Amino acid sequence: MDGSSGMSQGKIRLGVIGLGHRGLSLLGLLLGMEDVEIVAVADPHEDYRARATQAAQNAGRQSPSTYSGHKELLGREDIAGVIIATSWTSHTEIAIAAMKAGKYVGSEVGGASSIEECWQLIRTSEETGIPCMLLENCCYGREEMALLNMVRQGVFGELIHCQGGYQHDLRDEVAAGIENRHYRIHNYLKRNGDVYPTHGLGPLAKCLNINRGNRFVSLASMASKSRGISLWAAEHLGPDHLAARTPMALGDVVTTMITCAGGETIVLTHDTSLPRPYSRGGRVQGTRAIWMEDGALMHVEGESPPHKWESFEPYMERYEHPLWKRYKEEGVREGHGGMDYLCLRAFVESVAGQTEPPIDVYDMAAWMAVTVLSEQSVQLGGSAVSFPDFTGGKWIYDRQPGTGLYDL
Repeated sequence: MDGSSGMSQGKIRLGVIGLGHRGLSLLGLLLGMEDVEIVAVADPHEDYRARATQAAQNAGRQSPSTYSGHKELLGREDIAGVIIATSWTSHTEIAIAAMKAGKYVGSEVGGASSIEECWQLIRTSEETGIPCMLLENCCYGREEMALLNMVRQGVFGELIHCQGGYQHDLRDEVAAGIENRHYRIHNYLKRNGDVYPTHGLGPLAKCLNINRGNRFVSLASMASKSRGISLWAAEHLGPDHLAARTPMALGDVVTTMITCAGGETIVLTHDTSLPRPYSRGGRVQGTRAIWMEDGALMHVEGESPPHKWESFEPYMERYEHPLWKRYKEEGVREGHGGMDYLCLRAFVESVAGQTEPPIDVYDMAAWMAVTVLSEQSVQLGGSAVSFPDFTGGKWIYDRQPGTGLYDL
């Protein structure tokens, strides 16, 4: 392939759209990949663009071209793919424009604003033939990949129930969102539902073969009252601060229940507005075993002492995913315990091989749709709402995961 195709001298040419904290972090990891060349970046903020240029120079790389908007970047013919790390509500618009421009898409996570935008993602990918990957880094965590390996080796027996979530004290980040140019506060002020579901849901969906022989069928959500952020803002930023005097629409704790076609149930928890340590609250439970993230606990019938928990550590060592075995040998990179690098490599490998990514557009639509369906259910007093079949019936086929090292 020549340079105009986004490949040159064995290097994959990428662009990065969105250069806030997350975008800059991903850029740093990409700059450390010898087979990747960052040729262009885009962000409306001049100081963010300057940070990206400095990051490239610090890495000993050529400074990328900089743009204030994504359209100019997408107009370049020498880019094979783009990383989208903008605000949640802009991911879909930019991803659709990128696919129409013939660029592979790696989109950061976030919930959908409408079911229609999920369908637009799928239709665009199908019509253009351009893949779109959701960069759900938690699917590449060491624990999550070991669990996936265990599930596929039958350690858990038949899966029955799973739990996950995003449980992270973000009161300072949300409350100061306006002055720090962070979009999360706008969602908290206006929306009430699970606005950030994919960290907990993504790894579980892979264990449950969602869209590959199974699918989400229905969803019901309930939200608590909202107090945490306003109280924190009044104490730390003053009673006249916007976050102190403006009620948040988002409940402090949002609980979502999902049923699956295979008969499994899932419980998700969004809990970011109260004091607490970080946890994704993971739980995988089957007919033979149960794992709990909090406490790193495991129990396997016939192997663990009856009615007793064991440490998950020896099981993780025994069932280490092949990707993590190699990763540990080569040296784990920075970024949420190493998962960020692996997720980005999965995208880069897909671009290089011109293959479907391991987290495809159907996964992206289904996982993101939880947010808007959760909002609908909360508005209906917790009533269940139906989950669209984004695969158009193709979910009924038990598609086996690929055999590549990054496949899920």
